[in-house]
Amino acid sequence: MRAFFLAALMATPAFAEMPPGVSHFTLDNGLEAVVIEDHRAPVVVQMLWYKIGSADEVPGKTGLAHYLEHLMFKGTEQVEPGEFSRTVTANGGRDNAFTSYDFTTYFQRIASDRLPMIMEMEADRMENLRIGEEDWQAERQVVLEERAQRTDSDPSALFAEERSAAQYLNHPYGRPVIGWRAEMTDLTRSDALDWYDRYYAPNNAILVLAGDVTPERARELAEEYYGPIPAKEGVDRAARPQEPTQRAPRRMEMRDPRVPQPSMVRTVLVPERNPGDQDMAAALSVLAELLGGSPQTSVLGRELVLTGQALYAGAGYEGLAVDPTNFYISMAPVDGQSPQEAEAALDAVLARFLEEGPDPEQLERVKTTIRAAKIYEQDSAHGRAYQYGQGLATTLSIEDVNAWPDLLADVTEADVMEAADLVLNSTASVTGWLLPEEADDAQSSAVDPPVAKPDDIAPSADGAGEAASGADAGRADGQPDNAESETEAGE
Repeated sequence: MRAFFLAALMATPAFAEMPPGVSHFTLDNGLEAVVIEDHRAPVVVQMLWYKIGSADEVPGKTGLAHYLEHLMFKGTEQVEPGEFSRTVTANGGRDNAFTSYDFTTYFQRIASDRLPMIMEMEADRMENLRIGEEDWQAERQVVLEERAQRTDSDPSALFAEERSAAQYLNHPYGRPVIGWRAEMTDLTRSDALDWYDRYYAPNNAILVLAGDVTPERARELAEEYYGPIPAKEGVDRAARPQEPTQRAPRRMEMRDPRVPQPSMVRTVLVPERNPGDQDMAAALSVLAELLGGSPQTSVLGRELVLTGQALYAGAGYEGLAVDPTNFYISMAPVDGQSPQEAEAALDAVLARFLEEGPDPEQLERVKTTIRAAKIYEQDSAHGRAYQYGQGLATTLSIEDVNAWPDLLADVTEADVMEAADLVLNSTASVTGWLLPEEADDAQSSAVDPPVAKPDDIAPSADGAGEAASGADAGRADGQPDNAESETEAGE
């Protein structure tokens, strides 16, 4: 086993082949399907990804994609409201759903001999959703309460909303996935049904099956249950408003009596992963790991956390998005250090990195760590299903998804420095501080540029990305770890 792992870790084929056990087909009605065989346990995961999300809502209807996600559990002529989840649970499985900026996803994990049952139910609600007059109003109240619990009662979630709105001047990524409360209260049954009738169709969906199933059986069942559903016209997502050139870095602060500790998040607009063009995204992924991936070995961890200048410091990037996304840098100062001092220390570290570049040995360790993580991810059927589903739902091809590990392995020091220049010299940045209400005089001026000696910080290194270390949930695009982009249904 050890020898196999090392061989897989070092292998870097010249082109991305279809991994063993992975197959791909498309039904006549346009439903795209990926099958990931894994017969170690008699369990299967079904994920259905609709290529439509909250960023596709029209102005004034924020929260609609997530609202319909909830209503999808209200039943059909064959399935009573709530019966879908009760049936899955009664058969020893679990199910849920989540909404993001770019997609809406429904999934089940269950014994493999129950796959026909859950596939039949999922196909049924793709075509035959029924929303009762009482259901839509009750469920609207549920999503309003969800917003109250997850966002309105959480200063960090409110802070993330404010930052996103500041970061995106024109693009709908600046609106919250769950919606603005004032607009959520006006959502109607008609709004939900119009969204469903327009976008929920086999030719706007990706089916991913992972676990104890063969490609032949998967295709047979998909043909039986999804195959008869007709394709729809007009399901392609409309062109979204795009960001203008952002020439001025922005700063903001938010105060809340519930905040126990000051923290900073800086975001910068960067490219997403695009079909056939993922090289910069790969370099940004490696840069994020170098800067803030490990509290012990990353640049920010060694220079700020281990030296006692910060309680935490991190960086991150998630490129699976339809449009330009964020790079994140975050930190929390130690007690007694002002935001100005903390930010000056951070910027000094970033300036040195921009001048000196990465340590070659550390770069190789980071690339090995990333590749190892990708290999270990193969151990999770759900995780592999997510990789393909999210990739295809954000416009990538299956070849792009397959090529990603090798692109990460091929990142060079020059690639990292090109990404660092893009991030750290960007004018498309927002630096935000979340502060306790009872701030002292030093904290009260946190919106002013941090004080530092001229030789500590390169003048060009005044902008950077966003936070990866737990303090902030980031955007869409990640696994259901992303609190901003994931909202659960059937609760």
